Amino acid sequence: MRLPRKCSMNQRADFARVKTTGQAKAGRFVILSTLPDPSLETIRTGFITTKRSGKAHERVLLRRRFRALVQEHAPNFSEIRRFLVTIARPGASKASYDELAADWVRQAKRLGLFPRPDAPK
Repeated sequence: MRLPRKCSMNQRADFARVKTTGQAKAGRFVILSTLPDPSLETIRTGFITTKRSGKAHERVLLRRRFRALVQEHAPNFSEIRRFLVTIARPGASKASYDELAADWVRQAKRLGLFPRPDAPK
């Protein structure tokens, strides 16, 4: 399944709002920021890959990998009405997909994006 265009963040003001009022957790390869917004219909996601994260073809590959991670894991989020920004850290282009995925999911769990499993009865 392809991530629909309506799920993309493309306004500078949205990125700034997530940065100033949202929560962020940093891992080894990614920084994940989020901001719940009940006025949204669905998740709005953005990816930041600067020149420090690698050469042009490496940045494109990182964005593709981040998109795949969002497509795979976003349906499992406890609340889908939110902004989600993934920022590549220097060295992320050298990481394998599995390492990126593990780091991304770890930060998403730290932010509380996934529902908590029910306590045993």
